[in-house]
Amino acid sequence: MVVSIAPYCLSFSQQTCNSNYISKHIALSKYRRDIRRGCLRRPQILPSTLGDAVGLRVFVLSDLHTDYTENMEWVKCLPTVRYKNDVLIVAGDVAETYKNFIVTMSLLKDRFEHVLYVPGNHDLWCRHEGEIYLDSHQKLKKLLDTCRGLGVQTSPMVLDGLGIIPLFSWYHESFDREEEITSIHVLPLEMDFKACKWSKELSNGDISLALYFDAMNEKNQSVIKEIQNTCNQIITFSHFVPRQELCPEKRMLFYPKLPKIIGSDCLEFRIRSIHGVEGSPSACHVFGHTHFCWDSVLHGISLKVPNNMSGYSQVNDEQCRYVQAPLAYPRERKRRMNGGDKWLPFCIYSHGKFSDRLSPCYWSDYYSTNPRTPHNTQLAPWVARFYNQT
Repeated sequence: MVVSIAPYCLSFSQQTCNSNYISKHIALSKYRRDIRRGCLRRPQILPSTLGDAVGLRVFVLSDLHTDYTENMEWVKCLPTVRYKNDVLIVAGDVAETYKNFIVTMSLLKDRFEHVLYVPGNHDLWCRHEGEIYLDSHQKLKKLLDTCRGLGVQTSPMVLDGLGIIPLFSWYHESFDREEEITSIHVLPLEMDFKACKWSKELSNGDISLALYFDAMNEKNQSVIKEIQNTCNQIITFSHFVPRQELCPEKRMLFYPKLPKIIGSDCLEFRIRSIHGVEGSPSACHVFGHTHFCWDSVLHGISLKVPNNMSGYSQVNDEQCRYVQAPLAYPRERKRRMNGGDKWLPFCIYSHGKFSDRLSPCYWSDYYSTNPRTPHNTQLAPWVARFYNQT
């Protein structure tokens, strides 16, 4: 059975989004990896053990960036028969140019029975298409219209009892609450500020864009409620990051300002409203954007959630699985021992159950055995060496 809802109307909501302060303690199953002389060393990722199982299969993929010739060739080389009965979740950043977007999504739709998509920031850039689109609003509408014409879903679906819910989102700077790195001078990353063109009331500098995109999800609330009432297993997915714990600490990053442009508190509240504040073993959220392979279950974390808009209730976030499986840039794949071109797309669901853990993912493995210490601003050795050299 397939249940879908018509694409939403673009509108701006004045609803408020309350910030949630999340404690920094992670307790996960143990996976050990070493840092040797600042190099990320790990064995090769193998395809999911459920990859050839019988029944509904759901694959995930993000950050295709097919404006790169190598990435477009990778998509073209995907088997034309192997996935013909399967589902593909595309968590944003398909291509910057409309031409490459439509070619990529057409290729994916030819290979998979169902393709679901949410837009990423690169998809809405207007650097090379200013004469075609007045702004990113028009481009967003054009991409969603194109998806509808190709049969690519941007709204919730139910397939064989599994609910799949796309969540629209954008980042805001206040999402980052961890201590700043002040020992080095890092320029702000402003490409989205220049490459995207929004109306005057919307800005990358505050929470307005995050609220704008979050409001788009309201159109789907009735079908989401139906999915919650009828489906025991639900996958939500977004392009942006719902929790800062899903990104390495700033001192570990070559670009320590990255957390300011990756995520949204509104998104995590939206996920909790779907999966429940306590989560469950059947709760899974797929995301993209940061290009870090990730697979972890966050639990035992204290959350503050709105209580009738008059205060907050303290609850425990019991369990939710978070997965990122990016193709990323060609230069990034060359630096990785696990590649990305060999094991993607990743099969996250097959034969009525979620797959085994995507393994190994360096950073989610690292934090499974090492506590997060955001108060520590001492640069990691490889970051310090990089800035000493440059």
